[in-house]
Amino acid sequence: MAATKPSSAAAVTRTPEKTLGVLGGMGPTATAEFLRLLAAGAPATEDQQHPRIVLLSEPGIPDRTDALLSGDDEPARRVREGLFTLAGWGAGLLAIPCNTAHAFLGRTVAELPVPLVDIVDATLAEAMRLSPAGGWLTATTGTLASGLYQERAAALGYRLHIPDGGTQKLIHDSAMRVKANRIEEAARTFRAAVQSLWLRREVPVLAACTELPIAYQGGALPPEMAVSSLSALARACNGALYGPARFSPRHDLRAAV
Repeated sequence: MAATKPSSAAAVTRTPEKTLGVLGGMGPTATAEFLRLLAAGAPATEDQQHPRIVLLSEPGIPDRTDALLSGDDEPARRVREGLFTLAGWGAGLLAIPCNTAHAFLGRTVAELPVPLVDIVDATLAEAMRLSPAGGWLTATTGTLASGLYQERAAALGYRLHIPDGGTQKLIHDSAMRVKANRIEEAARTFRAAVQSLWLRREVPVLAACTELPIAYQGGALPPEMAVSSLSALARACNGALYGPARFSPRHDLRAAV
């Protein structure tokens, strides 16, 4: 007897028409987790209903924080090149699972032949739903220095709290330890940083570096007290790929990390 297929979501879900192009490698662990989250959140019941993805994992792009602090514009050239390469490979939608890289986009977004799902917009949208009163911005030192999140949050009227210098060093170090595959160390470091923030103000944490959700989860911190930029980007990509009629992101943000 032939196996019967599920009759619920499978009956209405179709493979997205657009191919998703992912510029990854910044860093590789975060890119792999993004792809896992993308698949886990897709409204698909069989292989054929998942989106086609083309991945350019380019770990050779110079460190984005170092470049921002030194004024080096080389990452901007490399990010632009990678995005246009993905579009040339047939991508109809683009994503970069790295927050700091978005500080180098500049005019590139307007010049791209296909749309880019913005990780900053996606993360702030989820943060505003989870905690309208505001949240802690935890990110690389480069992302903080760029003002990327602060400027957009201010335009939305959303309050972001910024860690002090010592706590920020712990947060940045935690992200770097995930990149070095020192996950347990990263988790301990980030847990200490987050707990010190909560002693000052108990509002959710925006894990606005794609390594930080990995450290947060490893630190066994409460999932309802964080917004993962990785999960936010994955949900936004699925929403753009499947369309609002076929994709409803979970509003329970406790699954965000």
